[in-house]
Amino acid sequence: MKIKNFSFDLPQELIAQNPPEERGTANLMVLNRDTHTIEHKNMQDFVDLVEPGTLVIFNNSRVRKARVYAQSKTGGKVEFFFLEEQDPSHWKCMVSKAKKQKVGKVLSFPGGVTGTIREELSTNHRLVEFSEEIDETWLEEHGHIPLPPYIKREDTASDSERYQSVFSSETGSVAAPTASLHFTEDILEKLEAKGIETAYVTLHVGLGTFEPVRTEKLLDHKMHEEQFFVSDETADKVEKARREGRPILAVGTTSIRTLESAWEGEKLHRGLSSTKLFIYPGYEFKVVNRVFTNFHTPESTLLVLVSTFAGQEYIRKAYAEAVEKRYMFFSYGDAMMIQ
Repeated sequence: MKIKNFSFDLPQELIAQNPPEERGTANLMVLNRDTHTIEHKNMQDFVDLVEPGTLVIFNNSRVRKARVYAQSKTGGKVEFFFLEEQDPSHWKCMVSKAKKQKVGKVLSFPGGVTGTIREELSTNHRLVEFSEEIDETWLEEHGHIPLPPYIKREDTASDSERYQSVFSSETGSVAAPTASLHFTEDILEKLEAKGIETAYVTLHVGLGTFEPVRTEKLLDHKMHEEQFFVSDETADKVEKARREGRPILAVGTTSIRTLESAWEGEKLHRGLSSTKLFIYPGYEFKVVNRVFTNFHTPESTLLVLVSTFAGQEYIRKAYAEAVEKRYMFFSYGDAMMIQ
């Protein structure tokens, strides 16, 4: 199977550059896998669409202000993405102008901090030693929200709120689990009032989520690794819902990959783990049987995942209709519910 089979034409003006004016008002396309119908709704209809007895799973990961700008001795600006803490003074970073970021180079960071390149980990990844401990407080003060590359603007103060879900609590992602951005406190309260059970997992989204599949053959692609955490409470709820045959609706591809990766026969693995799970046609879903997601980039593993869940031709038809109806795409765009 070739990755070009998961491509589609998207007018640039349909790539959302900003979130909807008000959270929770995006368009919602509803797909039914039994009837292969397509309905056009709004996020305000979401609660009515959720079947009684459904367990809804959210990813509560919070986006780190991971993009920080440093200066070289010559005055040039260098962009650092803080990806992974080795210890408080050593971080794995992705850097711009990578060829110039040699071992031993010293750069000036905000707040009077200096950083020294200690190791070249890959073409554009470096291990950096800092003169002071770098924690989330420092990043919150000096960092920027890491908007994805298809949003062609600098981050603003409003992105600090809108590029986070209302229930985000566990900091560690360098990209938002964007399906969660559509939910408001009001929608969550209405779910509770309807008797809909909810639970949370944590999967920290890495920059690999933006990486297109660069191999011609789909199965030659190597997935990036991401950490996830499943609490005892969530595992108990998932196992009970599955035993009782109730629908399990995963909000976002990160929640899907967490649940499917953690399933061990008859129970969900508890605690901290990691996954490189690549879901492609032929995969049999073990836990998830309802999906809420955004519209994904062409030739991405995320588009392959939803095509696997709903059917490749059905998703191709739905995406074509989304373009025709002028839906907005990607992180700040509209949403899709697959039943």
